[in-house]
Amino acid sequence: MSLPLPAPAGAEHDVRVAGLRAWMAEVGAHAFVAVSPENVYYLTGLDHLGYFAFTAVLIPAGGTAPVVVTREMERPTVRAQLPGHRHVTFPDGDDPAAAVAGALAGLVPPGGLIAVEEEAMFFPPSIRAGLDRALAERRWVDGTGVLATVRAVKTPLEIGDIRRAAAVSDAAMAAGIGAARPGAPERDVAAAVHHAMFAAGGQPPGFTPLIRPLWMLEQEHVSWGDRTVADGVFLELSGCVRRYHAPMSRTVYTGPVPAGAVQAHAAATAGLDATLDALRPGTTTGEVYAAWRRAVAGTSAATWPSRHHCGYLVGIGFPPSWVGGGQVLGIRAGGEVEITAGMTFHLMSWVTEPTGHVVSDTALVTPTGAELLTTTTRELIAVS
Repeated sequence: MSLPLPAPAGAEHDVRVAGLRAWMAEVGAHAFVAVSPENVYYLTGLDHLGYFAFTAVLIPAGGTAPVVVTREMERPTVRAQLPGHRHVTFPDGDDPAAAVAGALAGLVPPGGLIAVEEEAMFFPPSIRAGLDRALAERRWVDGTGVLATVRAVKTPLEIGDIRRAAAVSDAAMAAGIGAARPGAPERDVAAAVHHAMFAAGGQPPGFTPLIRPLWMLEQEHVSWGDRTVADGVFLELSGCVRRYHAPMSRTVYTGPVPAGAVQAHAAATAGLDATLDALRPGTTTGEVYAAWRRAVAGTSAATWPSRHHCGYLVGIGFPPSWVGGGQVLGIRAGGEVEITAGMTFHLMSWVTEPTGHVVSDTALVTPTGAELLTTTTRELIAVS
């Protein structure tokens, strides 16, 4: 599926809805139900944190305005952000399924087809079952991957937001490196990162910055704690602009550079360079992964790393993730997804031999290759 070319700023959501309606016409759907925060935002621009309570946007097949279903408490927010949308609410204690079913009953005739994000992690099974019971005379089709496929290729407007997010990432990374000194509390590093992130024009990212000592490197989603910086620290973070992200990471040594670190750094940067060189329209994710693997291993196939991926697609993200949902399009061994201009990836070159070392950046796929958007030095970083 592809959407029309981007419209001027302010009309991009109308273009996206029109593109979705074209797909709905192909499959004969009378309505589409989006429930993930990223897809709700993509279709409407609703930017808030109230989606911890069930939220949905219903796209009718006809030209009528989308219907937004939220908790009653969100009425002022929806009224302010989406004045052209219809709004259906449910009070605390009521079943959200009843509100969604009531709205769908007016959009979809008995026997009609409803497309829905079946696999969204913000779609509780109890609500899905309630829709089945209330709309037993309607038919359903799984539309989980439809918007994810479209969102994979960014428009010029979206790319502009990601470029700005990359600049925020660089500012935050510089601050984190500057604060990482032996004996410094990890929370001071985190405070410096957050201050720089927001002072540079960013908004709260979908994922908190990951800041931890190098002896905890393999604990991938652990952030700062009640510790002080000793021999080194790992920093992974992302700026966020209009909900678009540009993650990056650096390995920082804060004392004597340990044995093997120079070799590990060389392997990691070689892997990143090879990934960037292979990331071009027409290649597959599996071919890109193979290029990373060969570069990290050097000439010895016996030492090929077995990391589960060397990057993943990024763009719109809401807490608890900056990857745009629970399912991640990764650059993995054997991957068959074709690379397309306009995709943006967090390229992550993570090596474990002879010691752990990580370097990563966000890259944009261009018509002729790829461009790194985050620019913090990729030289070996050692501070004291």
